[in-house]
Amino acid sequence: MKRALFYLWNLWPPFLGAGIAIDAISVDLKFARIRLKRRPWTRNIVGTQFGGSIYAMTDPIYMTMLMVQLGRDYIVWDKAASIRFRKPGRSDLFAEFSINDADVADIKQRLTTEAKLDWQRTVLVKDRAGELIAEIEKVIHVRRKQ
Repeated sequence: MKRALFYLWNLWPPFLGAGIAIDAISVDLKFARIRLKRRPWTRNIVGTQFGGSIYAMTDPIYMTMLMVQLGRDYIVWDKAASIRFRKPGRSDLFAEFSINDADVADIKQRLTTEAKLDWQRTVLVKDRAGELIAEIEKVIHVRRKQ
């Protein structure tokens, strides 16, 4: 059921309108690959992929994956992000996200002694040829519910 919700995101207006789609997702929701399709409406004034769409393809993914992995006893929020463009995107773009059991165990263990934490990950956005287009630093705020 939860996996189906990820695929329903493909119909969510901010993704659908921006040409963003979930390209692949694991059954356990610990891996996802997101694609930004190159379409006339996803290009900027110089004909390359719009920077806002490049960021948008990464926006809620880690937050949602962590919410699923940690369960209802935790509050998870996107807190901050920064993007560094490396080169223009001239084709479909892809970003991969992964969480492993050690990540989840580390967060849960740290929150036994800390009130909250900021979990950081770098998302690499690449083109069809595997060239690096952008690096996005994501900061996800996590704390236990009271």
